[in-house]
Amino acid sequence: MKHFQAAALLVLPVLLSAQESDPKNIGGLWSYVILLPPGGLKKVIDGKAEVAKLPRGYAAPTGSAVPGALASTPKPFYKPEMLAKVKDLFDHESKTDPVFYCAQPGIPRIGPPRRIIQLPGEMVFLYEDVAGDPYRVIPTDGRGHRANGNPTFYGDSTGRWEGNAFIVDSTNFVEDTWFGEDGYFHSDAFHVTERFWRVGENLAYQATVEDPKVLAAPWVMPVKVVKPSTDALEESPRCVETDASRLVNSDHHAQR
Repeated sequence: MKHFQAAALLVLPVLLSAQESDPKNIGGLWSYVILLPPGGLKKVIDGKAEVAKLPRGYAAPTGSAVPGALASTPKPFYKPEMLAKVKDLFDHESKTDPVFYCAQPGIPRIGPPRRIIQLPGEMVFLYEDVAGDPYRVIPTDGRGHRANGNPTFYGDSTGRWEGNAFIVDSTNFVEDTWFGEDGYFHSDAFHVTERFWRVGENLAYQATVEDPKVLAAPWVMPVKVVKPSTDALEESPRCVETDASRLVNSDHHAQR
């Protein structure tokens, strides 16, 4: 028995190495990456302003082109009649953004999951988020979207492989989430397609947003490349909003 155990220990690293090299294996722990607003944390003390840069997680540098990425634009294109609403939401973000008040961020705003569990017939996505550590169970057995499901923050999702990219197609969202920090609201026609694929040891993540009621064209977000992690998931503390009463104006998250 002892001889068998030793042999098993010798084989295990080889098995793990083979698993990591499989382009259709995206399971594992991934670094915490969230879509944060640009700029930094601004403080004004005795009339002097100081700006500290915000941490941006552990996305790998993407200065060069990412293999497999789709052409993207920095911002979505709203219909002309929707631009005033976007600007108003952005200008008063700390009062209008539900996430500021502990609401679920939804997708693709929450970014890629912290852990992916790859099983026969389904994928399980686990997230770390102050609004409640959500999870998603995504069937991969060929079934379609549910006909009578209730709208949710993360939608009704189905998954499939296209080559070495895992595609998640999501519909049926509640309407009170933003899909980006800058007042990017959506309607009940919101549709998100997420793509996950390996770039070496890293995980690439890119989403396409469609909403014919408010967007002039589908929006392909810039790609994120996320590093693997050895940090275990931790339960987030309960979200309690205590900042609103201290705000001196109504602009952006960077006040916090």
